[in-house]
Amino acid sequence: MSFRKFLATPTPRVFTGLLALCLTVSLTPQTVSAQEKDSAAAKKSDDSKSEDKPAQEKAEKKAEDASKDAKEVKASEKKADKAADAPKEEATEESKEQPSEPKPDPAWVEKGVWTLPPTDGPAAVDYKLIGEYAGDVSIQTEAANQRFGIQIRALGSGEFEALAYEGGLPGDEKFNEATQLRLIGRRNGETLVLSGGPWALFAGPEKCRLINFDGDSLGELPRVIRTSSTMGAQPPKEALVLFNGENTDQFTKARITDEGLLAHGANVNWLLNDFDLHLEFRIPHMPGKQGQQRGNSGIYLQSRYECQILDSFGTERVFNGLGALYRFKPPRLNMAFPPLTWQTYDIRFTAARFGADGKKLRPAHVTSWVNGVKVQDNVALPGPTGAGKAEEALPLPTLLQDHSDPVRFRNVWVLDRGIAASDSFPPKSQEE
Repeated sequence: MSFRKFLATPTPRVFTGLLALCLTVSLTPQTVSAQEKDSAAAKKSDDSKSEDKPAQEKAEKKAEDASKDAKEVKASEKKADKAADAPKEEATEESKEQPSEPKPDPAWVEKGVWTLPPTDGPAAVDYKLIGEYAGDVSIQTEAANQRFGIQIRALGSGEFEALAYEGGLPGDEKFNEATQLRLIGRRNGETLVLSGGPWALFAGPEKCRLINFDGDSLGELPRVIRTSSTMGAQPPKEALVLFNGENTDQFTKARITDEGLLAHGANVNWLLNDFDLHLEFRIPHMPGKQGQQRGNSGIYLQSRYECQILDSFGTERVFNGLGALYRFKPPRLNMAFPPLTWQTYDIRFTAARFGADGKKLRPAHVTSWVNGVKVQDNVALPGPTGAGKAEEALPLPTLLQDHSDPVRFRNVWVLDRGIAASDSFPPKSQEE
């Protein structure tokens, strides 16, 4: 069939018409009104805004996330800093709540010397038995009860000695030194048995019991712990504070221990003539030593006159014991407390007076109190005591003697009577 004939058939005709219509539509120019243009532009603008909005939101979100990250980093840094500081704060609080307890110096313990109470072993058991006991007992049958006092002193290795007195302890109102009775004994377990009189004494850490020959109890004496009436006395406003635990500025030679105490061997910088001195001291526990080898130190007034410091607890009054003007005059009473007990010394000193020719016109005078009780009463000193330096008009430093024993001091102050006088000496404890 030829192409002409094909076109003449009905099917090709229909196809040809459709083709012509499509060409007409595609080639005919389209006319758009202004209103339609505006509508299209508005739609395009909206579409553009719609496309920009996600980008803007994305940028804002990114900035917000960056700010949030910065805050989190800063908070993390603060938390890390706080975490780093927390152990220090906890340690500080813990140390305040539970401070480490000081322990005896092992170097001294090896020498049989305790600067603090023993905490274990036989030495600790012995130490618990040292001390003073007082109470009312009936020594004689059908006699009224009477006051009785006992001082127990350790000699080392479970050995002990004691002094018993009627009327109580030294310093008590009815104390009678003439009734002094010396006892000796040995510890068995935690009980000490002392003998030497018409009765035996059974002593424990808290009390003593007197037993007669028939085994009858004559009474019990509870442990007594005494404190000096001048303990903790504060200096008058005119006083010179020599040592309060902070420094040693008022000394030419001195040392502060790890406990914050003043060690033996301290030389006062001030050259003092007439003065009132207050100090508190602690004598070490040296059970294996006796006499001058047991807790020895001293206060050398003007480097010339020594007020003796010694562990004289539970001994007779002697001219070189605690409270003595060394090797010149014993104390009126032996007011020594047990070793490792804080004690007080209060001294009123008036220097010797000299003439222009260098001759002494008036001797030095000393009044002293040990643990608040007067033991020397305005005693005239004819010259230096012990190893004191020669007398002359020139004052010399006052010293806390170094006798090699670890005696410790605190609350040391002096009132120079050449500057300010005080009518209230010795001072009283703040508790009174």
